[in-house]
Amino acid sequence: MRISPVSKFIGAALSLGLGWQAHAAVVFTCTVGATPINFGAYNPLSGIGDAATGTINVTCTATGTGSATVTGTLTLSTGDSGSYTPRYMVSGTHQLDYNIYLTPAYTQIIGNGTGGTYAPTESGTVVAGQLYQVSLTLYGFIPASQNAAPGTYTDTIVATVTY
Repeated sequence: MRISPVSKFIGAALSLGLGWQAHAAVVFTCTVGATPINFGAYNPLSGIGDAATGTINVTCTATGTGSATVTGTLTLSTGDSGSYTPRYMVSGTHQLDYNIYLTPAYTQIIGNGTGGTYAPTESGTVVAGQLYQVSLTLYGFIPASQNAAPGTYTDTIVATVTY
């Protein structure tokens, strides 16, 4: 039995709480974008889990004069499952467990920093007239041998970047 297609989408929601240590009169605006994690077809008879990647991209544009140190933290919601361990995708009343990790070792679940999850942080200097960009790869993994009914499985994850 082959289930097709199985996909997981990340909906990027932007939440900016502006707070930085300003060294001069710098004003910056940031945008957040995401490319979805799309697992493709899942084969429940396979003894190997499915892996896929997506990205979160943050771009800050600075205007004014001088520079400012910016620290941003990424958090991801639990999605439909209401839990980080495990997250699951749904197709009607059926579910398929998966999770989103910080590394391809699949040991650090990205969440909100509680319950053993990680909320990655990045710092850098934004200089007036320049862009500051950060890209983070998200590693998705569906464990093998789940008894999943045929269908299209989805989940919506809200990504929040706080500065």
